[in-house]
Amino acid sequence: MQQWRFVLERKWLQFGAGALVFTIICVIGSAWQWHTFGQVVSALHLQNQNYDQRPVAIGALLPDREAYSADDQFRKVSVSGHYLSSKTFLARDRSYNDNPGFEVLVPLQTASGSVFIVDRGWLATGTTHDYPDSIPAPPSGRVTVTARLAASEPQISGRTDIPGSDEVAVIGLPDLQSKLHLPTYTGAYGQMVSESPAVATRPAAILKPVIDYGPTLFTAIAIALAGLVAVVLYFTLINREFDNRYSDEEDRRWLDERREYRRARRGPADDELEDEILDEADYTSSKPGTRISRGI
Repeated sequence: MQQWRFVLERKWLQFGAGALVFTIICVIGSAWQWHTFGQVVSALHLQNQNYDQRPVAIGALLPDREAYSADDQFRKVSVSGHYLSSKTFLARDRSYNDNPGFEVLVPLQTASGSVFIVDRGWLATGTTHDYPDSIPAPPSGRVTVTARLAASEPQISGRTDIPGSDEVAVIGLPDLQSKLHLPTYTGAYGQMVSESPAVATRPAAILKPVIDYGPTLFTAIAIALAGLVAVVLYFTLINREFDNRYSDEEDRRWLDERREYRRARRGPADDELEDEILDEADYTSSKPGTRISRGI
């Protein structure tokens, strides 16, 4: 173990600390990407599960005006009432196939007096001004609307409504309720699928969201592999340093062990065998240069 004490040198401690920090960052980054990927998978599953379900009465999913469950996103509800077309709002900065425009929000007042905000669809920005050229009127009188539920949008820092106009920056239902001064559903609004009776001209229907996996899965794997490479590289450098320091000593030890192994396999040499026989017979020389005789 003494041979490995070089890893406690300042240089190797710095290498180890760098590899450890980099690996921790990779683990955190990979975990975050995995979490994002899981959210995308969940959103896609929810869309596939809810998007084409049959509509139900609004009270089945929104028993009161504040109620809403994220699990009911894209579910279709049916609600009847009459449009308050004079209180129409326009949600600005809405794209449709990469074209700028607005979404038309019309309050629908039910028989109970509660107001449900209906997003009737998208309109393009005007050709000569930053406002739709025209806004199709909704049907008058009693109407039944089928719409997909969507959650109230949170406020975005730096984006505000234009004072004195019907434009809003986000579809924030509590804010719309304060503008209407009427009891309004604040948990969710509806993106219109159809209405009966229908009118000849209506805004473009809201498109089905495209939920893309994106690069999250690949990025999570790539970041995890980068962390693994850092660990492998660190230990590879340590082993290389060990070899550079002690390879000659290890080679000599290996050669000595190899010689002993070969000597054991082939047996002693002739001169070694002769010496061994003489030792066992206890032969001694009587005088230098004379014949060897057995001691008595």
